[in-house]
Amino acid sequence: FAEESPSDSGGDAIVPVQPPSIHNQTLVLSFDHPSSSGSESKSEEGNRTSLGTVEITLAIDASPGCGGVAWPAGEVLARYLARRRTLQGIRALELGSGTGFVGIVAGKLGAVVAVTDQAPLLDTMRHNVTLNGLSSRVFVHELNWGDPLPQNLVNNFGTAKDRPFDLILAADCVYFEPAFPLLVRTLVDLVPICTEPDAGAHQPEVLFCYKKRRKADKRFFILLKKHFEWKQVEDDPLCDAYMRDGISLLRLVR
Repeated sequence: FAEESPSDSGGDAIVPVQPPSIHNQTLVLSFDHPSSSGSESKSEEGNRTSLGTVEITLAIDASPGCGGVAWPAGEVLARYLARRRTLQGIRALELGSGTGFVGIVAGKLGAVVAVTDQAPLLDTMRHNVTLNGLSSRVFVHELNWGDPLPQNLVNNFGTAKDRPFDLILAADCVYFEPAFPLLVRTLVDLVPICTEPDAGAHQPEVLFCYKKRRKADKRFFILLKKHFEWKQVEDDPLCDAYMRDGISLLRLVR
């Protein structure tokens, strides 16, 4: 994964510098997850658990921009998803997918997924979906934050008003300040307010993972607070390690 250089870790740096060598490279990534079969191992509590492996092939290319590279918050979110036994039957949407990394892991776990980003990154996502044999369950859509949901996305998955997604995913989407209100607008469009929670109303689970890089990040959360509450995900045994690196995995509730 691309890493921050020391000179880029503070100040007004937006994202870590993209190493010029990242061009048409391929990564093979694997994630352990509980399964009904597989080798046994001991958890930190000493209980015996059964582990399987989710493996993906990921083409990365910095040419279209920073979204063409895999970033640390995406890895954290992907590993958290992989700890679930299955996402079978779940309809998910990933915002700012870039390479499609997180959405592809969700697809490997059985979800039907829309991976979304701006036009320059669509070919990279399509290539990665094909590399992983997920064309029948992971679908690539252009989605510019702040715009209405595209009609083809609405047709395939429904809207938040009549057929909400079950799961909204976002990793490393907080980096460009002019996009902050646009990202909040899109989250609001995707997540309905549950006015009658006891009447079967449905609100998708929203998992939002980000790495703190700039003081300006606080402005995003000021905007977000007008519409959402959030809590740190607490059921991830790896949280202490990645929180030391400035990464937070949050669950948002409208």
